[in-house]
Amino acid sequence: MVIELIVVGKTVGAWLESGIREYTARLEHYVRFNPNVIPELKNAKNLREEQIRTAEGELILNKLAAGDYVVLLDEKGKLPEGSVAFAEWLQGIMNRGTRRLVFVIGGAYGFSAAVYARADEKISLSRMTFSHQMVRLIFAEQLYRAFTILAGEPYHHR
Repeated sequence: MVIELIVVGKTVGAWLESGIREYTARLEHYVRFNPNVIPELKNAKNLREEQIRTAEGELILNKLAAGDYVVLLDEKGKLPEGSVAFAEWLQGIMNRGTRRLVFVIGGAYGFSAAVYARADEKISLSRMTFSHQMVRLIFAEQLYRAFTILAGEPYHHR
């Protein structure tokens, strides 16, 4: 299986970039993990929020294939009951024979209606709000944690 993480806009902050690189490298031991950055829109200052969501949505949809299982990281999504539950959910996706699992972190204004319509699931990392920049690092760490849980490794102390 391949896991892809689509994000809108480059990561800002060397410490965030460093953390994401660290967990991306660690994930290579378990799965093919491909971060995929969609460039920020040019002249976004001149666009309304809905126009930005729509334009970003088209760019996101262009990165998806017909057989992809698409999961939006969304504040209104289902909240896993912890890291172990997230790992078990991930195992269930893998057991279905999913070839490409795609997680998507939207831009500052969220997702377009078309992206919501294409999604297979929505999950939330927390009921608290994090910046889209921070979510990238938090998600990479939680994905790594999930794989160590599934492998029975001591990274996650139960």
